[in-house]
Amino acid sequence: MDLPSRTSQKTGAIALSSNTLESLPAKIELPRYDRSHLTPGILHIGVGNFHRAHLAWYIHRLMQRGAALDWAIIGAGVREQDSLMREKLLAQDCLTTLIELDPLGAQETEITGVMLDFLPVEADNKSLIEAMADPQIRIVSTTVTEGGYYLDAKNNGLDLTHPDIRYDAENPESPRTAFGSMVAALRLRRDRGASPFTGLCCDNLVGNGAILRQAVVGLARLSDPELAVWIDEKCSFPNSMVDCIVPATGPAELQCARSMGVEDAAPVTHENFRQWVIEDDFCAGRPDWDLVGAEFSVHVHQHEARKIRVLNGGHQILANVAEIVGVESIAEAMATPLIHALFRKVQTEEIIPHVKPLSGSPVIDYLDLIDRRFSNDAIIDTVRRVAFDGSARHAAFILPSIHDGLATGVSVEGLALVEAAWARMCEGTREDGSHIEANDPLWDMLTATACAARQTPAVWLDMTQIYGDLARHERFAAAFEKWLASIYQNGIEATIRHYIDQK
Repeated sequence: MDLPSRTSQKTGAIALSSNTLESLPAKIELPRYDRSHLTPGILHIGVGNFHRAHLAWYIHRLMQRGAALDWAIIGAGVREQDSLMREKLLAQDCLTTLIELDPLGAQETEITGVMLDFLPVEADNKSLIEAMADPQIRIVSTTVTEGGYYLDAKNNGLDLTHPDIRYDAENPESPRTAFGSMVAALRLRRDRGASPFTGLCCDNLVGNGAILRQAVVGLARLSDPELAVWIDEKCSFPNSMVDCIVPATGPAELQCARSMGVEDAAPVTHENFRQWVIEDDFCAGRPDWDLVGAEFSVHVHQHEARKIRVLNGGHQILANVAEIVGVESIAEAMATPLIHALFRKVQTEEIIPHVKPLSGSPVIDYLDLIDRRFSNDAIIDTVRRVAFDGSARHAAFILPSIHDGLATGVSVEGLALVEAAWARMCEGTREDGSHIEANDPLWDMLTATACAARQTPAVWLDMTQIYGDLARHERFAAAFEKWLASIYQNGIEATIRHYIDQK
């Protein structure tokens, strides 16, 4: 049996567990609630760092006030790699160390204990389905990444041709996907006379609740049209805007936790900013998240569009260029004058013109806020993390601004350069000749297409699953081909200078 005060022989830090909480350094804020008295109300699919720093944190703050004790979280995953996170978290009783990093150097550390269990990751998702069928679960939330919703780039609908979707439609009792599992659980709830649950998407998608509804109802319709009608009528899928910069955990983050006195196999660092705007549409009740800083609003779409275009789009402006020249973090990219100038010019001239301002909040002020947040060098947010899954992120975060620019006559020159930089990055080498490791679910296809695009730039835009019909828009296609040719002929820095010098 582990001793309550066991410490790491190498670091002197105390290994995190329920038994060691009271032995942790006094500067660490501990849960004030009795975890043995918590009952679950939320099942979350996709237990990554963002979830633990965001939705789970809001529940934790409520529990610290003695509220929401019946809204504890059951964790789950549907990917093989989720098993590793499960193993790490179960070994420390599903506790998480959260470390807030202030750009002025301050660090605040707290332990959250709102997660009670992490379900086994199974091929048929049987445990997940049964857990979601339990009437105690009133919210099923998801963070499965922007590329995980099976969107058809041509119409933004559900991709009915995807093998996973076809499989779940043909095998509704043993589905592969999170959405097929939700359908199976809702079938059990309906058949058992239980109430429906709310599906709460926490991914960066415009209309994320509507997209989650589309995935669940659309999948149900393929195997059980009557169930699809029941889900559509009885369940709710509120839209929400989520925001907090949360780096991946690596050696630096593990050491940061140790320096605070705690040995945590999966600590989470995050910036000193957090925002959550949600539609108040919960069919089976909800926690009072507004008491701890969240906002219930009918204007979610405006918050969502602003954040996705400026923050998430801004990340893509920076990441691929930075990767090409070997800059490793977003803060370093912002501190590089040429990359920062690219960021500001594209934002102010080609993205902000399409963003509707919120009352009393000019979009340029929001851009300045994002500028400061990205420049926070206490946050080691890697370019690699931000560039991951570009096939989904460019489609969601950059292409809408391109479409708006083409429709309104606003310049798309800088956005075409951003796409050309992504194509150059996907070629798989930096300008110093070093290798770029695979960083996208479609990496092999992207790399092959990028290599072909070096000689024939137009083939990159022929990826209709990403670009739809953009190749047919001469103004954008010509700009893209010009910039990609320049990157290969003159280098990325000279190409950016050329763009910045344009009037």
